[in-house]
Formats: sequence, structure tokens, C-alpha cells
Amino acid sequence: MIAFIFAFLTAFFESVKDLFSKRGLHAVDEYIASFSFKFFALPFLIPFVLVFGIPHLGSNYPIALIIDGLLNVVTIVLYMRAIKVSDLSITVPLVAFTPLFLLMTSPLILGEYPAPLAVMGVILIVFGSYLLNISKVNDGLLGPFKALLKKKGPKLMLLVAFLFSITSNIDKIGVQNSSPIFWAFSINIFVMLALIPMIFIKSEHDFSSIKTDFKVLFPIGFFSALTIIFQMIAISLTLVAYVISIKRVSIVFGVLWGRFFFKETGIKERLTGTLVMVLGVVLITLSQVL
Repeated sequence: MIAFIFAFLTAFFESVKDLFSKRGLHAVDEYIASFSFKFFALPFLIPFVLVFGIPHLGSNYPIALIIDGLLNVVTIVLYMRAIKVSDLSITVPLVAFTPLFLLMTSPLILGEYPAPLAVMGVILIVFGSYLLNISKVNDGLLGPFKALLKKKGPKLMLLVAFLFSITSNIDKIGVQNSSPIFWAFSINIFVMLALIPMIFIKSEHDFSSIKTDFKVLFPIGFFSALTIIFQMIAISLTLVAYVISIKRVSIVFGVLWGRFFFKETGIKERLTGTLVMVLGVVLITLSQVL
């Protein structure tokens, strides 16, 4: 029971991180927000590394870190950009497409193939994404999909979900060649350092804005760190598949935060679609353990 409580807290803190990210992006651009995400998470991750120590690093650790780190730099910037330009309640649910893409990337990277139950999960995720814009069905049978793909945020988040399906597989290799805590710490450091030159080249702001907008940027890293910590604790107590499945409940919270904090509209259809997508994620997850 305690494992599921920690997994649920993982989902909650993930959604709160998205909430503060959306707020912070009103003050800074996606590059500063992404850097703050990693920078302010670091002080909370370092004590865990000091406690558990540096594990034996396998031969595939360096290459996994470089590839995964570079992909994560792109992913986090696109993620922040997506929730900046579009409603939280229409972009965040599309993260649920990651398990769908995993069914395509896992066989290629890890040699893992989907079970029939996973296929049912895929159908529900696609159907749920259709329901996100069901009011557009008056524009034709494919109206809801067309409406979704016309918006920049959802298109970016679909790309993020695809990239997540690749990084998730590489994460597994990274953890196998180190440890969950140290791998999370390694990726955090790599992405943070890689974002520094991007800020000088691409950002409209400089590092002084981190101090100026500390109150809205610090919570992004803080709740990101809590997400990682509670996820690692939950994983140590139960199956990874269960934890990740419960973590996806964060997209439901994301829809609610969009309504309560940003007065976003169309929440009933978006919440319905999101719940169907979460059910699809659960089925894909269960297919891995049954």
C-alpha cells in the first residue's frame, strides 16, 4: 500500500511541476525555464548520491549518458515550449502517447515486443486523444484529430512523447549500467550543463532572470526533485511498471490545474479524453507484468 502512496505522490508532484512551469513561462522563455528545472532540482538530488554513493559504472554508461542527455536537452526545451504556447489541459495529456510509441521503439532498441493487452491500450490512447477535441466532430469524422494537430503545443508534445519513448529505453540501459539514483543525477547534471551554451545562443533572457524570477522558477526544480525522489522510493517497493502507470495520473491533475489556475475551457471533453488515455496506459503497463 505504501508503494502506491509514493507512486501517487510522484504523479501529484509531476503535475505541480507542470503547473509552476506554465506560470514560470509567463516570465521567462523555455531555455531559462528548462535550466531552472534542472538547476533547482540538483540540491535535492545531491544528498541521495552522497548517501548511496557512486555505483560501479558499466561499459555502456558513457554512451548512454551522452545519447540520452542530448535527447533530453531537446525534449525538455520542446516540453516547455509546448505548455507555453498552448493550454495545459490540451498539451499535457498527450504525454500519454509515450507508451504507444514505446511499443514501436522498444522492439528496435531492447528487443521487447507488445502483448495483445498492450494493443488494446494503444486503441484507448488514440481514442482518448480523439475525445480531447470531440466538439470538433461537427467539422467531420477526423475533425477532432485535425483540430489537435492544428495547434502548435499539441504537435510539439507529440514529438516530446515520441522522444520520451526513445529516452525511456536508453534510461533502462543507463540504470542497468549504474543505479536509479545516480542515473537520475547524471542526466540532471548533463542536461543542465548542456543548456548553458543554448541560453547564451538562443535565449532572450540571461542568467540574472533566474534571480529576478526566483519565486516562480525555484518551484519547478523543487517539485521535479520531489517527483524523482518519490518515484525512486516507489520503484524500490514495487514493480516499475506499476509506478509509471500511476505516474501518468499526473495528466489528469494537469487538466484540472488548467481549469482552476488558467481558466482554460473545454475541460469536460478534455478530462474525459484524458481519463480514457490513462486507462490505455494502465492496460499497456499491465501487459508488461501479467
